[in-house]
Amino acid sequence: MPTAIKILPPDLIGKIAAGEVVQRPASVVKELIENSIDAGATNITTIIRDAGKSLVQVVDDGIGMSEEDAILAFERHATSKIETLDDLEDIRTLGFRGEALASIAAVSQVELKTKLPGMDVGTLVKLDGGELKEVTKTAMESGTSLMVKNLFYNTPARKHFMKSNATEFKHIYEAIQRLAIARPEIGFRFVSEEEPILDLRPSELEERLTTLFGEKPVKALLPLGEEGEVYRLSGYLGKPEFARKVPSEQFLYLNKRFIVNRNLNHAVYSGYEHLIEKGSYPFVLLFLQIDPRRVDVNVHPTKLEVKFEDERGVYRFVMMAVRRALSSHNLFPGIAIEGEAAGEGERLRFERAGFPTAARVGVLHQLGSSGAEMQAKLVGNVGSELETVETLKREMKGRVSSPFRPMSQIQNKYILLEIDSGIMLVDQHAAHERVLYERVLPRLEGEAEKSQQLLFPQTIELSLAEFVTVNELAPLLEKIGFQIKIFGKQTIVVEGVPPDVKPGQEASIFSEVLDEFRDDARNPSSEIRDRVARSFACRAAIKAGDKLSVQEMGALMEQLFKTEVPSVCPHGRPVSIKLSIEELDKRFGRT
Repeated sequence: MPTAIKILPPDLIGKIAAGEVVQRPASVVKELIENSIDAGATNITTIIRDAGKSLVQVVDDGIGMSEEDAILAFERHATSKIETLDDLEDIRTLGFRGEALASIAAVSQVELKTKLPGMDVGTLVKLDGGELKEVTKTAMESGTSLMVKNLFYNTPARKHFMKSNATEFKHIYEAIQRLAIARPEIGFRFVSEEEPILDLRPSELEERLTTLFGEKPVKALLPLGEEGEVYRLSGYLGKPEFARKVPSEQFLYLNKRFIVNRNLNHAVYSGYEHLIEKGSYPFVLLFLQIDPRRVDVNVHPTKLEVKFEDERGVYRFVMMAVRRALSSHNLFPGIAIEGEAAGEGERLRFERAGFPTAARVGVLHQLGSSGAEMQAKLVGNVGSELETVETLKREMKGRVSSPFRPMSQIQNKYILLEIDSGIMLVDQHAAHERVLYERVLPRLEGEAEKSQQLLFPQTIELSLAEFVTVNELAPLLEKIGFQIKIFGKQTIVVEGVPPDVKPGQEASIFSEVLDEFRDDARNPSSEIRDRVARSFACRAAIKAGDKLSVQEMGALMEQLFKTEVPSVCPHGRPVSIKLSIEELDKRFGRT
């Protein structure tokens, strides 16, 4: 009986494999230029015709190849980059899989010229559809020239799916641009239809960026530099006001390899912390350096996707580096608090009403990168202002005077501050939301928060989908401070809540956190944690209409301006409006 399973012929295998590596002319350009970079080229020229459909040629002054290597290079899985499994786990070159040339040759007509330094003549190799047609000697300079003609000529379906010349040209330009940014020490030329498009001489990174993007945009960029024990990050960030509606200027490199990583993109946007509107994209150019053994670049044949050994650690490092870079350039408007390291000090707590005073006065979280341990005890019962005043006076005793002075509360909604440079109006809900948000995030990364036990536990009936979501989110909810027990098939009992939750809101806060994450279960865990924190902060924060004492307003302001991003709430709304003395004088006609 004949078998149903058959071994495919080599030429068909080659065409199938080519579909993974060679998706369009830009794929050819990328692979060939990466080979030139790995060959030590100092100058690389790319020539195309018909948007790369009829011709892609890459010429370099790299080390070149011998005749034997030139022939062997077109065999599948033939490479000079790795030999052992250890090499695969320590990739330091752009290419290593040994698939690119074989895949390109399988769907085109290829002509390779190459010569080693010191040799009198070079080698000419011609292939048609992956089949070797000619090997001869040729006169040429040292280096390599590889011509790819009539791409997809023998796979009509693939050729049919290529886009217009304008679209394919755009993809080729972007491929060259990405490589040129990562290697400013290499000269790049790009010629299309015999017309020079780019002529980039070897230079420093800033000069390379100026040539590509213009002098004014580059001068408006903010430099970034961050070095840790495991990771090193450098590059430039665009100011929020110059963000665009399309992500066309997002450049993320890992060990000088351009990559696409949704998790790191989210880390960058988290670093901007809503200084940009939703749907807007700032200019981002980041170079992440990491030991190759801590990352897997062998995820996909295009080598654009990578997997990190410690995804959470990389996410946190990038987010904090972006945040610190923006803060260092005063893009997060705040008020410096003298006498303390940023992040230390008391923390405002609006606690559960009706509990004994001793239950409301507790040791708060340790904050700050300095590592100094500080225990701050503040009473937050809005309904007991006299007690709050006395407690705050005791706890604030001996502190240096703050550079802001709360004057009054407007409509029980906004806090009016007198500051050294003028006045400031602060949205009390947005301010407390920001404080709680940054308080919750460390809980999600560290040990679970102690819960406030409920005198009357809350029973909540759930749908099956909700119940599944609760099981998935249980570890995060417990870290925040929720204590949950399963009671029946689709019923839970909330026995404890975070200390920040006001009485009577236990079920509603829990349900809102749950609802937000049922909407999009596909988000990475880092984004889930962020959403949990935002949702909880919004529901637990004081509301418009809550009356505050002067001391409570002062404590809230102390905490707000010790946060990393005091200018906006976690949902992107502004927290404060500032009017300078100069602006006030102008409004009142003073000169």
